[in-house]
Amino acid sequence: MRRTLGMLGKGPYDPAHAVAPDGAVWRASSMPSGAVTYRVTVRDGEVVAHLWGDGAADAADELGPLLGRDDDWSGFEARLPLVAEARRRHPGLRLPTQRRIFETLVPIVIEQRVPGVDAYASWRRLVRRYGAPAPGPVPRPMWVPPSAEQWRAVPSWAWHRAGVDPGRARTVVAAAQRASAVQRLVDLPVTEASRRLRSLDGVGAWTAAEVMVRLGDGDAVSVGDYNLAKDVGWLFDGSPGDDTRMLELVEPWRPHRGRMLRLLLASGVLVRPRRGPRITREDHRAR
Repeated sequence: MRRTLGMLGKGPYDPAHAVAPDGAVWRASSMPSGAVTYRVTVRDGEVVAHLWGDGAADAADELGPLLGRDDDWSGFEARLPLVAEARRRHPGLRLPTQRRIFETLVPIVIEQRVPGVDAYASWRRLVRRYGAPAPGPVPRPMWVPPSAEQWRAVPSWAWHRAGVDPGRARTVVAAAQRASAVQRLVDLPVTEASRRLRSLDGVGAWTAAEVMVRLGDGDAVSVGDYNLAKDVGWLFDGSPGDDTRMLELVEPWRPHRGRMLRLLLASGVLVRPRRGPRITREDHRAR
């Protein structure tokens, strides 16, 4: 459960996502009927959820898909011992279906082209500044992410101060201006939803795949990721690869390529030795 919902979190200090010492996962979100905070845990083999806020009823309706109830692993074959071992170690891993697609898109856009630690810091600054306090007895201060209207109103200097360059800021604002159309994509087949998502300015293959895998697309592969193709190449070939080679390597798992990669990520084996220089971190706030 923690790994399934963990796909939605943005670092250990995400203001909208927390894992409590007792293992419960807390999330704050915005539903059509209002803000909601929910706490999810597993007790005696059953999922137990508590919800607070005006959006609690809507969130309760979406909780099953969010926990991967509809994630279909039928036909999945491990094919290799390392994948079989990952499946054995994580038999309950599921892909979530996060129906709040615009809410999912924004932090992924903020992650474009920058190290994750910097993107997470930008997300924290913006959500704490423009979001709203989460309802309920939260385990630590938590915030509901801004609505589309609130994202549209973020001034240029605030994006700059948060460390988000103008290109990513424009993409978020453009998506916010079409938030209703973006939300309607959730009801389309995943291939069509991905195609339409990529029609938005600033949304490419990587961003679309990162969104779609959180929308329950078990075949989504994040082409263009800074590390993924290199890590897959190292694991399978013994040397870093590129996107073309990665797609060749994961092709036998279609239509479960995304699921297979998530299993390997969960198992911690999809990491190559880091021997070269680290990526240069650029502070956009200094410009």
